Amino acid sequence: MAGLFGRMFDLNRDGKLDAWERAMEYDFMTSLNDEDDGCEDEDEELTELELAGIDPIELEYMDANERREVLEEAGLDPDEFDF
Repeated sequence: MAGLFGRMFDLNRDGKLDAWERAMEYDFMTSLNDEDDGCEDEDEELTELELAGIDPIELEYMDANERREVLEEAGLDPDEFDF
């Protein structure tokens, strides 16, 4: 038996899937499903920061006062973000 994806995961071309090849096929199938499992609120915050021209990674390295000042200058409410 070749599995759901035919011979795609039959790496040794013996016509059947061994345990390793079945595990690869399963991992591939679950990774397709995981792409939609994002936190919508987090994505929304990042988009809002990026639209304001702020790099979220740089904010993480700032102290609380600097971060608050940058967010206020960009017209954003600093209390809406968790760092």
